[in-house]
Amino acid sequence: MLGKSVASPLLSASPCPSAPDISTTTPNNVPLNVNLSNGLPPNAIRVPWSSHVYLKKWAIYSTAQVQSITLNDEERKKWEACRQALSTFNFSTEEEDKILGKAFGHIHSAYWSEERKRETPELETVSEILGYLRNLSLSDDDIRKLLKKFPEVLGCDIEHELRNNVQILGKDWGIEGKYLRNLLLRNPKVLGYNVDCKGDCMAQCTRCWVRF
Repeated sequence: MLGKSVASPLLSASPCPSAPDISTTTPNNVPLNVNLSNGLPPNAIRVPWSSHVYLKKWAIYSTAQVQSITLNDEERKKWEACRQALSTFNFSTEEEDKILGKAFGHIHSAYWSEERKRETPELETVSEILGYLRNLSLSDDDIRKLLKKFPEVLGCDIEHELRNNVQILGKDWGIEGKYLRNLLLRNPKVLGYNVDCKGDCMAQCTRCWVRF
């Protein structure tokens, strides 16, 4: 299984409302352990003393603002693969989940306003953006700082936003090389700007060039 072996506090299993309270149905409780590599579906737990199978939903919770999503087996594998891509930057598993959650609409972010739909992160997309950031002469430590300030960058469009904005910064402002690096560490959200109201507010201030 990809990803860290240490379970994230943000990734938990919540029993379905219809499941009985085991603690009240038997005087000798048996601890339940979830083994994600035992061949069973990731959302199924077999109780040793019973033939019943109780389904559980894998949910991701934000400690700042409680939201949850259900992940099926395929989605969970994709999520863990993207965690693995972020492991280079020495985040905790909880931090990785928050970064992915904010980038792909699973945890509320004021940056997206109401426009970001929930998506399952794809390893190819995440890896491509991380690779592009490295090509801007950002070190892994630089990228770690950038992701902490602006995790939503992983959910931005690499062509129409990241590449396009870097070209604008170079062509219109002459910001390249070390000056670009310094700017991105100070204000990484510039990578996601995609509107320019030119003073006539379009109510998309978090993504507007007027903030630059």
